[in-house]
Amino acid sequence: MALTQIDHLDAEMDNCINDCFEATQACEWCADRCADEGEEMAECIRLCRDVADIASMHARFMARNSNYSDQLAEACAGVCEECAEECSRHDHDHCQVCADVVEDCAESCRQMMA
Repeated sequence: MALTQIDHLDAEMDNCINDCFEATQACEWCADRCADEGEEMAECIRLCRDVADIASMHARFMARNSNYSDQLAEACAGVCEECAEECSRHDHDHCQVCADVVEDCAESCRQMMA
């Protein structure tokens, strides 16, 4: 596999990249589904979109060994935690799945900062 050739990625970074991409997917799905749920889901949609954008950016910055990935890790973890809190308030399956996924992403990002 070509990705095994990326020599600067350790297991922790690889896990964080995977968690970020999984959060991106879950948040895009959740935001799309929330759009059909009504105006009361506006904050959930906003936070999911924020996570999708910053998590995918953070994964790309880690893959290219950017000097700014630590700052993005902090921002990503913060947005993920806020999104998880918002999603967990809603009973929809997509929100509950999203909350779990973004919590994992936040944890991975916090580990990257350590």
